[in-house]
Amino acid sequence: MELKEMINQYDPDNQFNVLIESFKQVEYAWNLKIDISSIDTKKIKNIVLSGLGGSAIGGDLLQNFLRNELKFPYAVNRNYELPLYANEETLVIASSYSGNTEETLSAAHEAIEKKCQVICITTGGKLLDFANKHKFPVGILQKGFQPRFALWVNFFTLLNIIQTLKLVPEQNDNVKKIIDLFKRKGIEFSQSKNEALSLAENLVGYIPLVYAVSEYTSALGTRLKGQFNENSKLHAFFGLLPELDHNEILGWDTFNPNQINLKLINIIDEDYHPQVKKRYEITSEVIKKTGCEIINLQSREGSWKERLVDLIYLGDWISYYLAVIRKIDPTTIDNINYLKERL
Repeated sequence: MELKEMINQYDPDNQFNVLIESFKQVEYAWNLKIDISSIDTKKIKNIVLSGLGGSAIGGDLLQNFLRNELKFPYAVNRNYELPLYANEETLVIASSYSGNTEETLSAAHEAIEKKCQVICITTGGKLLDFANKHKFPVGILQKGFQPRFALWVNFFTLLNIIQTLKLVPEQNDNVKKIIDLFKRKGIEFSQSKNEALSLAENLVGYIPLVYAVSEYTSALGTRLKGQFNENSKLHAFFGLLPELDHNEILGWDTFNPNQINLKLINIIDEDYHPQVKKRYEITSEVIKKTGCEIINLQSREGSWKERLVDLIYLGDWISYYLAVIRKIDPTTIDNINYLKERL
C-alpha cells in the first residue's frame, strides 16, 4: 500500500496536515496579546509550571530552550500539589489544554491558598472559568488539537508570557527562524520519501530507547518517549547522560538482542560538554558490543534553539509515521479515556 493510501486509511483526523502546519501554531502563539499587568515581577523569586502530558512537555522544553537565559529557579510540577516552597514569591503557571486536567486544577487552587501569583494557559474549560473568576492573566490557546499535537501553540504561548514579563531577553529573532524552519521541514517530511519515514521504517518491530542529556535535551527525550507511547502505541524509554553512565550502563552487561527487540536512539549536539561527548562515544562502544543497533540523531541547524526544536519536530513525524505504517491511528487514546472514566 502506498504511503498516501495508508495516511488516508489510518489517519482519519488528518494529523498529517496538523504536523505540516505546525508553523501556524507558532505564529498564533507569538501574536497572542496577554495582559500580565496584574503580575508583580519584582516579587517573583521562582517559577512553577503545573501541567500533565502534552501541557507539561512545553514546560520541560522551556527549561532546555532557555538553559542559559532563565535566571530564576524553575520547576515543572506534574501532580495535584504544589512544591512545599511555593509561596507569595512563586509564579505559578497553570497549563491545561482542555482546561479540565484534575491535577492542574488542584494545584491552581492550592496556588491561591499559598498566595502565589498565577497565570493560566488553556483553551477553556474549568481552568478558564477559574482564571476569569480570580482575574488571573490567561493565554487562550487554539482549539481543535489533541493536546500532544498542540505542543507548539502551548510552548510558544509560554515563551511569549516569559518574554512579556521581561524575565528573559527578547526572543523574536529565534521565533522567526523557527517558523521558517517548520515551514521548510514540514514540506520535507511530508514527501513520499523522507528522513522521518525512513527512521520510522527502521524502528518497526523494535522498542525505542532514547539517550539524551540532562538540562540540554532532556525535554527531547521525554517528548520522544511520550510520542512513541501516544502516537505509535509502543512502549518506549529514555535515559539521560551523564547520569545513566553511573547506573544504566550496567544494564547492558546482560543485554541480548535475541531476547529484546530494542534500538537505541542517541541525541547528539555540538553544544554538549566535551566530557558528555566522550561519554556518548564510550557508552556507544559498550552498547555496540552487545549487538544493539544505534541510531544517532543530530540536527545541522545553525543555533542551539533551532536544533532543539528541529529534533523534536523530527521525532513527532517519526512517531506519526511509525503508527501509520503499522496500520494504527495515531490519534486514538482508548486507555487514557478508560482511565479518566474510571477516575
